[in-house]
Amino acid sequence: MSAPPHFSCAAFTRDITASSTARIRAKIKKIATAIAVLALAAIFVSLGLWQLDRAQELSASEKATPIQDQRIYNLTDLTSAEGSLPVDAFEKSVAVNGNYIATFKAPNQKASDGTVADWEVALLQLDTASAILVVRGLWGERLIEPTVAMSNRVEITGEIFPSQFEDRAANSASQISRIDSSLLTSAFDFQLYDGFIAASSEALRTGEITRSRVDISLPKGDVPGYYWQHISYVAIWWFMAVLVLWAPFYKRRDEEPSAS
Repeated sequence: MSAPPHFSCAAFTRDITASSTARIRAKIKKIATAIAVLALAAIFVSLGLWQLDRAQELSASEKATPIQDQRIYNLTDLTSAEGSLPVDAFEKSVAVNGNYIATFKAPNQKASDGTVADWEVALLQLDTASAILVVRGLWGERLIEPTVAMSNRVEITGEIFPSQFEDRAANSASQISRIDSSLLTSAFDFQLYDGFIAASSEALRTGEITRSRVDISLPKGDVPGYYWQHISYVAIWWFMAVLVLWAPFYKRRDEEPSAS
């Protein structure tokens, strides 16, 4: 006995509706997947472009001629004895005056031209409460001006640098392992400035002290290494973008044999 016609039409309609709904859902799923894949790929490509820009900026910054700040600052305009030396104060020219109260040998120091030598480093008392280290020149020339004593006030001009962090020798009463005021905190009752001054000139009331000066520059990182590191990240991010775009096709190809 066959089903009534109206029941057959209703079942047929339900089948068509279910089939249409399934197709619509499948299309929506495909569209959502495509949007997600494209969004992920776009993110990876943009990350690669960002790294490429960083590499180009790094390369350009090395080729550009740095603008030297010709101004001579007061030390207190750049830093204080209570805090760390700010990065933007590095290699700025400063003028200070005070009295040398101690002298130290700093062995195995490297100048900007690569020359390794022992340097004379003195502690300059600025006032009743603070002091700063000053690189005066080569250790072998420390006796050129024997009149420099605690009673003599010295006018100094030079560039300020951050404290060293690598030891180059052993510490002793007359020798410091690196140019770093923190090594002297237990020996002197002063607020010691972070960093040190590389003197370019010293003058007493009687006139300027003539001696060889040490040319110091901040150590630079391995720029080619950093450049290629950025380039490697570019390759990685763009490879990830290719993988994201290829993954749906790989999944579809993997499902075809199982479907058959």
